[in-house]
Amino acid sequence: MAKAEDIFQKRLEKHHDELRWLYMELYQNDSMFAELCTNMYQYYMNRRQQLKMRDEQREKNPDWFRQNDMLGMMLYIDNFAGNLKEMQKKLSYLASCNVNCIHLMPFLDSPKGRSDGGYAVADFRKVRPDLGTMEDLAKLADMCHKKDINLCMDFVMNHTSEEHEWAIRARRGEGEYMSRYFFYDNDEIPAKYEATVPQVFPTTAPGNFTYLPEIGYYVMTTFYPYQWDLNYRNPRVFNEMMYQFLFFANQGMDIIRIDAVPYIWKELGTKCRNLPEVHTIVRMMRMIGEIVCPSVLLLGEVVMEPEKVVPYFGTIEKPECHMLYNVTTMATTWNCVATKDIRLLKRQMDIVNNLPKEYTFLNYLRCHDDIGWGLDYSVLQQWGMEEIPHKRFLNDYFTGKTENSVSRGELYNEDPITQDARFCGTTASMCGIESARLENDLSKIDKAVELDVMLHAYMLAQSGIPMLYSGDEIAQLNDYRYKENPDKAGDSRYIHRGKFQWDLAEKRKESTSVQGKVFWALDKLETIRRKEAVFQASANVYTYDVHNDSVLCIMRENGSDVFFGIFNFSDREETAWIQEDGIFTDLMAGGKIEVKNITLPGYGFRWIKGEKKLPK
Repeated sequence: MAKAEDIFQKRLEKHHDELRWLYMELYQNDSMFAELCTNMYQYYMNRRQQLKMRDEQREKNPDWFRQNDMLGMMLYIDNFAGNLKEMQKKLSYLASCNVNCIHLMPFLDSPKGRSDGGYAVADFRKVRPDLGTMEDLAKLADMCHKKDINLCMDFVMNHTSEEHEWAIRARRGEGEYMSRYFFYDNDEIPAKYEATVPQVFPTTAPGNFTYLPEIGYYVMTTFYPYQWDLNYRNPRVFNEMMYQFLFFANQGMDIIRIDAVPYIWKELGTKCRNLPEVHTIVRMMRMIGEIVCPSVLLLGEVVMEPEKVVPYFGTIEKPECHMLYNVTTMATTWNCVATKDIRLLKRQMDIVNNLPKEYTFLNYLRCHDDIGWGLDYSVLQQWGMEEIPHKRFLNDYFTGKTENSVSRGELYNEDPITQDARFCGTTASMCGIESARLENDLSKIDKAVELDVMLHAYMLAQSGIPMLYSGDEIAQLNDYRYKENPDKAGDSRYIHRGKFQWDLAEKRKESTSVQGKVFWALDKLETIRRKEAVFQASANVYTYDVHNDSVLCIMRENGSDVFFGIFNFSDREETAWIQEDGIFTDLMAGGKIEVKNITLPGYGFRWIKGEKKLPK
């Protein structure tokens, strides 16, 4: 085994010139760059031996995360297990769910009642006391690695809590720390920013600045008044945040989720979104990771339209993020559920499928956040769907206000003027399991379960990494008890952030229960996906036109293997008009099947595999 110093130097030499050039382009500061390199070396030397071995193994197999056995789950530590020590005891359950990547939702110390769900970080080196310690986190990571489970965490780069040490010292008037944020002693510059910068939460947190009367300064607060935006024009900010990144890597994290990455560079006269300097910072972060901790992946949170998402992959030659969320596809999926029309989804999937195979998306149905209806309205308009009334229709549908809706949930950040809003709810409640159970209607329950399973089958058929949201595997419903907690009552997102119901999890063992039907259907789908070569990242993926606007067909080809995933987004029986020669296998039901004009029941699907003749 090569000496540690030699390994570090070899990796540094590979990236040094580009890293220095980009750094100097932003900061023109030799001494700060030298400090960065010195600290990178120190973090590498402090990295535990088992993590260094993990780095070397994954350098030999850089596509390890693109394999078809990858399955993630997002969860809150307190909701799922109580604390980090108890998390260790729950790993066997997660393994039974076929999960080998756990995304721990924010767990760092944040002020109670002003935490934004943990995204207002008061101390990057301290775990929330009720959840445990950094030592507990490192132990959990070690145990996960022994069980071949990867660990992911959020890294909030855009801002800190107003109770972070830097913010406290800035509030005292210490210039060094004021320069780490955006402070102005009058509203002239803030007003200029407000003229071009959109508001993230126009109703609940209007504006992009907060006035601090006790010191007579305005501070930039893009998200909430208690979250102060960091000034990445200051090289001290960049360096210190990179040290935080490396610190998390050294606790054993495998994936670092970069929160709100498009926002991290601010430029007067712009929207302060997706500026070129953001990509410079992410590219530098990628190289720093490859030098110090090459097994650690970057997951970018870019909740924007596709043309603004894809650039965060960088290029094949100069990559940025390893993975990105497939946000638009997620929102469009639920649009299909409401409209019974797959045309927009098919169009978007065609765009994604034409991207380089090295670009890896993380696919999901639901997550911790709300659903924003950021659809392609220029296309929908061609089909008679205008933006404002269509958003209103979607919100009415998923809150159960339309005649044919079985969905239940609540709106988030509703604007009474524009009537725009986002939506909150669990997958099961959106599929109708909640409303059907309230009616005690067994046939409706069965239909809702079929929709739930079909949507997961569709998600698992996509290219990329599927990610479950904790509780979805047992059809957990909306939790309205958040309204009883004054710290949560004002945020409807907590409706789908309820405590994991372990009593329901026990019911998964009963094959006839709702929990059992969902759990074992997902288990079978996941097992098939893991075993069949046609689900590998190297497969060619297309949408297949079955001449029915309610039925989506995904075709995958790998060598001689061919796969058809056919999904009925309508609650009525529909036919997929398809003509393929040969005898195929029904992967779910077993047995042989002809792929000729396949009729699907409402919310039905087929996973079909066959073999195509290759030219001699």
